[in-house]
Amino acid sequence: MLRTNAKRRPKEVELVKTEDALGLTITDNGAGYAFIKRIKEGSVIHNIPHIQVGDHIEKLEGENMVGKRHFEVAKQLKDIPKGATFTIRLVEPMKSGFTSIAPKTGKTTKKSGYGSGKETLRFKAGGQAEIGQQDDALDAGIEKINGILESFMGINDSELATQIWELSDGKQNSMDFAEAIDDSDLQAFEFTDELIIELWGAITDARDGRIK
Repeated sequence: MLRTNAKRRPKEVELVKTEDALGLTITDNGAGYAFIKRIKEGSVIHNIPHIQVGDHIEKLEGENMVGKRHFEVAKQLKDIPKGATFTIRLVEPMKSGFTSIAPKTGKTTKKSGYGSGKETLRFKAGGQAEIGQQDDALDAGIEKINGILESFMGINDSELATQIWELSDGKQNSMDFAEAIDDSDLQAFEFTDELIIELWGAITDARDGRIK
């Protein structure tokens, strides 16, 4: 089911959660707007053309998602029981005012290109955003980080794993990495030294191509 509004042209999609994981990675721009960062190829969401990388998640089951952090939105999606039918209201990038969202090449991208499983949404300084190609090292690192988080903390959150990877950017050792974690909103998780060392090991392995 798809309904649109002539003025804002949001998309309201009703779907059945046929799998525990929808295949979405959620991010936010730090200003209360959660977006679809990646869509896993072959996932439940990947097969729905109306849902695209870059879409702003406005409402979930009628509840306003504006003002919530990415992990709050992701948790609500995860908490939907398998087999349940739910409604998600989305706003496309160009319709929500984020006109800077565009492929790195600057070429016009056909609508069918979004959500192909090969794009990822990245926010840059100043709130600008772009949709670029996925990175194999990043994907391998995030998968490994997710496994470590599940082992140590009993959670599996691709967006949290992505944030951890991004915090490692430019860091040369585990101490710098730990300091970056402590200076971010992730300090609330109170990661142990052992977990930090495990995460750093996964990150360096992915960077050096030792994880396939």
